[in-house]
Amino acid sequence: MSSGVALRLRTLQRHLGSPEGRGMEAGSSPLTTHVLDTASGLPAQGLCLRLSRLEDHGQQWTELRKSYTDPDGRCPGLLLPGQMKVGTYKLSFDTEGYWQKRGQESFYPYVEVVFTVTNETHKFHVPLLLSPWSYTTYRGS
Repeated sequence: MSSGVALRLRTLQRHLGSPEGRGMEAGSSPLTTHVLDTASGLPAQGLCLRLSRLEDHGQQWTELRKSYTDPDGRCPGLLLPGQMKVGTYKLSFDTEGYWQKRGQESFYPYVEVVFTVTNETHKFHVPLLLSPWSYTTYRGS
């Protein structure tokens, strides 16, 4: 196995499986995300994302935060402790901008992950595995 392939494999294994890669330490944000570029096997650094909450009885999205993933592909402080409310939230990822910066054509211009919070005391982790032609997300821990 080439050293580049081995490095990408170790990076993905570390990010997907390690407790320290989860970013859910006590006192941290109640909502985190982590984006991995599965085409390169590396964290998706510099990806723009927006967090919104559905307001006005389900009629209007209110943007709460705009941010960028860090060198580790994480955006840990989306909400401050105590800022989470019961409701419907949306994470919008600017995948087109991310791939364009890398000179890569892509199929999805953006990815929107909409999820419901029924208990504001819980912590939520929303990982995104991303390639130019596909994506996968799930509720992490």
